[in-house]
Amino acid sequence: MTLPRILAIGGSDSGGGAGIEADIKTITALGGYAMTAITAVTAQDTLGVHDIVPIAPEFVARSIRLVAADLGIDAVKTGMLGSAAMVAAVAGILAEIAPDTPIVIDPVIAATSGAALLAADARAVLLDRLMPMAALITPNRDEAAILSGHAVETPDDAVAAGRILCGRGARAVLVKGGHFAGDEAVDFLVSGDEVTEFRQPRIVSRHTHGTGCTLASAIALGLGAGLGLREATGQARDFLQKVLLAAPGFGAGQGPLGHAAVMTAPGACKAP
Repeated sequence: MTLPRILAIGGSDSGGGAGIEADIKTITALGGYAMTAITAVTAQDTLGVHDIVPIAPEFVARSIRLVAADLGIDAVKTGMLGSAAMVAAVAGILAEIAPDTPIVIDPVIAATSGAALLAADARAVLLDRLMPMAALITPNRDEAAILSGHAVETPDDAVAAGRILCGRGARAVLVKGGHFAGDEAVDFLVSGDEVTEFRQPRIVSRHTHGTGCTLASAIALGLGAGLGLREATGQARDFLQKVLLAAPGFGAGQGPLGHAAVMTAPGACKAP
């Protein structure tokens, strides 16, 4: 079987819990081959992001071009992009070398600690240039509100925000419901007028660093393996539940997930 080749574009987390590190762990655990184009290096731990050093956009674009030409790409996941110039560079090179490749956008706007990870002027570039190219965009509640300009206080608001983003060119939007109250975590997959709800028991834990990166990478892996969007999303959410339950408990703040434990456990999720 040919391994699904997944390119992760985003920032590196020195604590290993989120960003490129979470992408690599997820893709590997699910049976894919991970490749990277790193947009920034960060100094961070479970308590927050303490410093960010951006990589030059032209260097990132060259990384993407070289990977695509030599290794091939079955799907792309984008995470932290940072600046308008970076978003434009990534959108431009992907449109040129991978126009038909499934792209999953995790629109990383801010870290949980509050550190800004996407400049205000970059949001319009993401919406206008990158989002219409993507198979899916995966905002959380706050990101959906910022990108859509629609307050997201209820599940109905989440669906409305998803529809607004579809109206702006998104093919599909997965508005993540982890920030809503309740015993269930409910995500809303919106594609035009069609809405699919994904429900799972809520896992109460402070060790949730990298959940967004993990989910988006797992969906990209599924799409790269040939799954449909709903099946890829369902498989990815099942994987996320497992790695949340397997969190090793590291750190004094928002700790990392247990990718390695799930990868080595009997019955671990695998791409077909």
